[in-house]
Amino acid sequence: MLNKYARAFFTRVLTPFAAFLLRRGVSPDAVTLIGTAGVMAGALVFFPRGEFFWGTIVITLFVFSDLIDGNMARQAGTSSPWGAFLDSTLDRVADGAIFGGFALWYAGEGDNNVLCAVSIFCLASGQVVSYTKARGEAIGLPVAVNGLIERAERLVISLVAAGVAGLGAFGVPGVDVLLPIALWIVAIGSAVTLGQRVVTVRRESAEAAAAAEAAGAGAGAGAAGSAAQSETEAT
Repeated sequence: MLNKYARAFFTRVLTPFAAFLLRRGVSPDAVTLIGTAGVMAGALVFFPRGEFFWGTIVITLFVFSDLIDGNMARQAGTSSPWGAFLDSTLDRVADGAIFGGFALWYAGEGDNNVLCAVSIFCLASGQVVSYTKARGEAIGLPVAVNGLIERAERLVISLVAAGVAGLGAFGVPGVDVLLPIALWIVAIGSAVTLGQRVVTVRRESAEAAAAAEAAGAGAGAGAAGSAAQSETEAT
């Protein structure tokens, strides 16, 4: 849901900036690489130290590259399968860094093995959720379901919670609980989404197999009928 509406809004907002970068000779691929590097730095430098506010600020600044690079490619008329592949691949790297940063915090100074495990589950399940759709489409199925929580929702929930939780370092009381709650929401939502996509692929696969079998049976019946008619005419 957020993918649909947020992308449309920010695409309009960021179009002038994308045009500015193109005029300066910056390539869409360069924006993709720089954006991913910035997200990784924000997540893996700040989050393991518990500096969630500043980490979220850095990540938010760079995460918009995911919208800018595609906008630039469309304006320049250079959209390509390679660009889509690079963007999608580095999205997975950036997501891994974010939840990996949370896991490192809870494995270290955060000292909470359960939340460390939940963070790792968020990391892994997010990758698998994306893979199920990509793999289903690769084998020719529509995978006509997005599920409860997509990538945009996972990032918004976790980063908003992390940023607000980071205000605890400035004396804001009671915000520390927000990040654990958000991680549990993302973990459960990702598990539900994974189940939705697996069930959908299973159903679509069965429907495709049944349709192919019916088509084969129809073709066989037609061939048999033609043969019988030819034999009758010959007689």
